[in-house]
Formats: sequence, C-alpha cells, structure tokens
Amino acid sequence: MRVAVTGTPGTGKTTATARLDTDLDVVHLNDVIKSEGFSTGVDEERGSLVADMDAVAEWLDGRDDVLFESHLAHNFEADRVAVLRAHPDTVVDRLRGRGDSDSKAYENAESEALDVVLSEAVHHHGTDSVYEIDTTDRDPDAVADAISAVVAGEVEPSAGTVSYVDWL
Repeated sequence: MRVAVTGTPGTGKTTATARLDTDLDVVHLNDVIKSEGFSTGVDEERGSLVADMDAVAEWLDGRDDVLFESHLAHNFEADRVAVLRAHPDTVVDRLRGRGDSDSKAYENAESEALDVVLSEAVHHHGTDSVYEIDTTDRDPDAVADAISAVVAGEVEPSAGTVSYVDWL
C-alpha cells in the first residue's frame, strides 16, 4: 500500500501525519529532498528548493507500505491520495504563523482557492483514488483520524467535494 498525503502548504500535512497511528512507514518528502540533496537549485523568488522530481521518484521506487507527505506527493505513484484542504484565510493565517511572507501566504491561498493541488492529483491518479479532507475546522488529531480512514479504505473517494473558489 502506498498512500500520498498532499495539499497546498498550510493545510496541515506534516502536523497530521506526525500524529498518525499506522503500520505504514511515514515519510516527509520535503525532509528527504533536503537530506538527500534531491534539488536542482533554489527558487530565489519563493526562497525554496526546486525538487529533482526524477530523483525523488527513483528514491520512492520499490518502497511499499509507505505513506509519504508533501505538497508534491501527488506527483508520485500511489494507491490512494489524500488531498488536505483548508479555507484560504486559514492557509494565510497558518503560513504567516510559521513566518512566511504575506506574498507567499497569499500565493498559496490563491492556489488553494483554485484547486491547483486537487486538480493535479486527479490528473495523475483519477477520481477513484483521490480523497479530499477539509482541515479548516479540525484539530490535527481529527485530521490524522480522517487520513487513517483513507488508509484503511473506510471512506469513498471524494475528489471535488471541497470548494473555495468563492474566496477569489
């Protein structure tokens, strides 16, 4: 079983997956990208590493019984993809709270309102493998429980059930 947990920055991926009670190996891809040197440079405008997607895919290849999380996780082979969602105002508050600039926070909020990560996840995996989880009013333990339900196959796929387009 391979499960990807993805979503716009600020939706709660790292926090929730750190609280999971699962037999799957939990991998934080952003940490792997840094520790393994899987980057092709730095995006100066955003102050972030540019991931070497081929290197990450190769590193993940052959790993089974794994849950991997990152805003990039939906780009890799997975049996199920949990897309964490949050209201754009919540994304802004969370990103500002961890020290991101206003421009970075609002860029990510706009991405969330436009369903960018969800659209990419559906494009790569189809609607039958994508599960949306709205984290806006849930504490991290409740989000972890919702991810666990996806892993266990206790919920139906739900791509397209969350919308924040009216925020725009």
